[in-house]
Parts: sequence; structure tokens; C-alpha cells
Amino acid sequence: MKILVSSHCLDIVGGSETFTFTIIEELKRLGHDVEYFTFIKGFVSSKIETDLGVYFMSKSKYDLILANHYTTVEKLYRKGFIIQTCHGIYPTLEQPHVMADAYVSISQEVQNHLAKLACPSILVYNSINLERFKPKTQIKPKPKSLLSLCHSQEANTFIKDMCEEFNLDYYQAYKYEKPVWQIEDIINKVDIVVGLGRSAYEAMSCGRPVIVFDNRRYFDAYGDGYIRNILGLSIQNNCSGRYSKKSFDKTRFIDSLNQYNPEDSKYFRSFAEQNFDVQKNIQLYFDYQNTVIKRKRQLKRLKKVVLTKSILGPKLFKKIAKVLKRN
Repeated sequence: MKILVSSHCLDIVGGSETFTFTIIEELKRLGHDVEYFTFIKGFVSSKIETDLGVYFMSKSKYDLILANHYTTVEKLYRKGFIIQTCHGIYPTLEQPHVMADAYVSISQEVQNHLAKLACPSILVYNSINLERFKPKTQIKPKPKSLLSLCHSQEANTFIKDMCEEFNLDYYQAYKYEKPVWQIEDIINKVDIVVGLGRSAYEAMSCGRPVIVFDNRRYFDAYGDGYIRNILGLSIQNNCSGRYSKKSFDKTRFIDSLNQYNPEDSKYFRSFAEQNFDVQKNIQLYFDYQNTVIKRKRQLKRLKKVVLTKSILGPKLFKKIAKVLKRN
């Protein structure tokens, strides 16, 4: 198929940007004719072109458009069937656009949010290339090192102070200061990762236990803590900390460290294989498109039947229907 994948910006390394790269990478592997669209080119769009051989939008029509962000739907809705993936409930860019043909939610929380806006959706968790994000080293019996993937300096400072106090080697990948593309290499150097959302999912895919916490500007600073025993609940809110809605302080950090178990590495990897595998998830998009198109055709035929019946009258319509059925 001719497929276009869009994202508002592709200039920095972030969750929706790496999601876009991952989707394009899988579509290209499957042999589709793929292009991308963005308003802001940069580091990630250059990676898409140089690493994947996929280039900026050149066609007037596409068989399928996989859109991230409200603004790209606004720009592209005349060019083909659009499935908009919504990654959050707060940012303006993540709100559903009325001109999309169908919607995908990456968490139960998002799906509920879209339902309230009369935009029904299917649930497909964040998609990750599990051949790239996989365990390459074993974690230690007791945690010796920690990586912060938090998006705020306040959170990073707190985590760094905790690591110094408990004698943990501290690593940081702060995307606004020194973004790292091959983040899987750093993840595989440490025993435990702190972050939320896609950062947490990439860490799980590498078999790393995760402490869910961050202090982002667009919602309150919550932390679900060490999520091994509440993963099925935490993921309903995109592993954002909004499941527990508890503040994250020194006491909760210590409690999270005490729950660390090296055997959890296998559990997190298995969970990722079941829920985040882009090879499985991309097929859900294709199936969804086919289902929506089929429903629209059925609805169109039903409207024609209703219109014909109203014109001919119920008795004549019934007689003609019997004749057509016999023939």
C-alpha cells in the first residue's frame, strides 16, 4: 500500500518521534511504499531518510495515513483514509480531530477520554521494535546502577540525590539537554530505570525493572513506583503515575528499591512481547482500517435501502425485494 506516516514535529528525540520512526521502520520492512510528513524537520526526520530510505510526502493520495497529532490530520485529511493515534489526554496536539476516519488510543485512559468526546477507538499499546530493544546484558542480583529517563530537571535532581545517598551509579538521558538516539545501549548498562510512558516501555523491552515517576509540566508529579505487581493497572494510565496518584518522595524511592528482584527482568520482557511488539501491533491498524471501511460500506447500503423504501412505499418495496431475492 501507499502509506503516509505523520507527526507534528520530527526535530528532537521524544516519545511520539520515536514511535513514528518505529512505525515507518516496520512498514518499510513489510515492503509498503512509505513516506512521512511533518511540519518541523530535524534530527529524527533525517534518521528516517538516511537510515530507512523513506522520504517526505510527494503523493496527492494514499491508501492509508497513520497520523500522530491533531495538526497533521487538519493538514492531510483530503489525502486518504486517516487513523489518528492519540498518545495522551492533556496536550492539545493529542486531541482527536473530527476529520480522522478512525482513532487508536495507546492506553485505557486515552480510550475513555476519546469516548467522552464521541470518538470511539481501539486500544493499541505503544509499539516498539523488540529486535532493537531487547536484553543484551543481565541485571545484577542487587541494583548497582540506575538510569533516569525523566523529562524534568527537578525529577533528575531528586533521582541523582537518591542515587548518591544509596551508592548507585547514576546515568541520565535528558532529551532537552543531550538527547540520545541509541538509548537501548544505555538501558542495557543499568539495573533499573526511572521514567514513564514510552520510556518505561522501552526499558521493560530491554528486561529492565521500572520505577514509574517524573515531574512533567502538564500534569501533577505522581509516581506509581516499582510497578512489577501493579503493571496491569499502571498501564491503564500509560504508566504515568496517574493510576496511584501518589507523590513520590524518599520513602517511596526506598520502598521501590527494596522491591527490586532480578527475576522481574523476564517478566517485563515477556509483557513487552505480548503488548508492545510493533510487528503484531501494526497488523491491528490494518485490520482496523478494513473493519471501518466495511462498516461504512454497510452503512451506505443501509441508507440506500432506507431511501428507496421511503420513495417506493413499504408495499411496493416489499414486492420488489421478493422478486430480487428469487432472482
